[in-house]
Amino acid sequence: MANHKSSIKRIRSNDAKRIRNRYHEKTMRNLIKSIRTSKDKKAAGDLLPKAASMLDKLAKTNTIHKNKAANLKSSLTKHVAAL
Repeated sequence: MANHKSSIKRIRSNDAKRIRNRYHEKTMRNLIKSIRTSKDKKAAGDLLPKAASMLDKLAKTNTIHKNKAANLKSSLTKHVAAL
């Protein structure tokens, strides 16, 4: 068990951040999956800016690595262009 006030607070804040990060990552994965499974180019094209924005925000807050965000945006853009 934690012995210091600061470590007790750190445990609480880490739990809150972990829950928030899990929510955002799951939302991102669902959006990417919906783009990749879409057969309609217009629908996938409409979701692409939203996905790019979400990936940029997650990379800015270090939830995901910036290179991963760039790789995902690139692959999604190629996928939508190929539809």
